[in-house]
Amino acid sequence: MEVCGTHTMAIAKMGIRELLGERIRLISGPGCPVCVTSDGDLMRSLALAESSGVIVATFGDMVRVPILNRSLFDVKADGAEVRVVYSPDDALKIATENPAKEVVFLAVGFETTIPAIAGSIVEAKRDGIRNYSILPMMKVVPPALRLLCEHPELAIDGFILPGHVSTIIGVSPYRFVAEEYGIPGVITGFSDDDIADGLLLLSEMIANNDARIVNSYNRAVCEDGNLTAIGLIDDVFEPCDAFWRGIGNMPSSGLMPREKYRDFDIRNRIELSVSEPAPDSRCRCGEVILGKIIPPECPQFGLGCTPSNPLGPCMVSSEGACAAYFKYR
Repeated sequence: MEVCGTHTMAIAKMGIRELLGERIRLISGPGCPVCVTSDGDLMRSLALAESSGVIVATFGDMVRVPILNRSLFDVKADGAEVRVVYSPDDALKIATENPAKEVVFLAVGFETTIPAIAGSIVEAKRDGIRNYSILPMMKVVPPALRLLCEHPELAIDGFILPGHVSTIIGVSPYRFVAEEYGIPGVITGFSDDDIADGLLLLSEMIANNDARIVNSYNRAVCEDGNLTAIGLIDDVFEPCDAFWRGIGNMPSSGLMPREKYRDFDIRNRIELSVSEPAPDSRCRCGEVILGKIIPPECPQFGLGCTPSNPLGPCMVSSEGACAAYFKYR
């Protein structure tokens, strides 16, 4: 399994699956942060966008994700203030330019993005920017790996571990995968050479029953990760339970602001008591995320669900497995 959505897109673009033949089967995992965002969080995002005096700032992938036949793009077309940004710093700038409005950044992302989100909160507190807040939807990777290892319907022989996330957290947080579950893993980059090298190393370990975690991306990843970024995350956020699409509620797999930064959590400023709605029965995105099926095995793939008319986030996100299979099929 390639855990990371960027690996999924790179593998599809390079046609690597077609080159491997039938002895090696690559499946995609829950490594797309937009794809694993729950319907409840999407509903809260829409509710914020429709609130008076609120500007919602978001990464572009979130804008067209549908929930109950509506998206942020739709509410923006109806007059809501939804701004696409490239970083939390852009959202913070919008807040300074619009002091009379509450600017909420939709904080979606794994460990790669979380340090920048934390930094924006520290900066807002330091500079007294009181109209900036986040809707916490962040998630961390190691708990998801534990679930994948223990899942009764999966039989994963090895993991291609995420390169970008690993630049932040390092190698050591993955050791339990090999030590406790006997499953090898390789951290690798995103070029054709990187992925080929990772597949070779992983295949050799599987063939030799050799369960280890190997860092094949050591030009960017070190054993203990980026200690400055990790320290920033730990200073601003604390673990909390999080609801993942296709998985459900997973203990200690999300992050929320610590007490000293709790004022920057929009849920403490605006009431957002939205329950988790029933999923769209037509969309099998949850099964794709878990690796139970590959996108073409969904009856809606390429027919009732396309990038221009998506049923779920896996067909929308630039890291979504369905989008990758559709674009490079």
